[in-house]
Amino acid sequence: MSEHQCDALVVCCIDFRFQKYIRDWTDKNLTGKNYDLIGFAGSTKDLDMVLKQIEISVKLHEIKQIVLIHHEDCGAYGVESMPERHAQDLKKAKQEINTKYPEVRVYLYYLHLDGRFEQII
Repeated sequence: MSEHQCDALVVCCIDFRFQKYIRDWTDKNLTGKNYDLIGFAGSTKDLDMVLKQIEISVKLHEIKQIVLIHHEDCGAYGVESMPERHAQDLKKAKQEINTKYPEVRVYLYYLHLDGRFEQII
């Protein structure tokens, strides 16, 4: 592996309430791997912005895996912050990523206030 290759990219929200949960999750689930980490308010809500970062990570770091994390009670979503809306936006993001980068595996998660990660299929 070259010094500029990276195993994964993790996209999450900037909300401070969830950072410890995300660190704990990455420590457990990406053990022995290196990863790019980007945070945007609303995670993938502004999908065009996220896709630009993914393009850079794919091109420069040759990532093979993307983890997209949304969370409960997201201020960027406001009154639309409901599990169904987050699942819908996560699935849309995965579909667009798979279209552009079919060789990259994409995993979707909804993070609850209590720290529980729910995988979205």
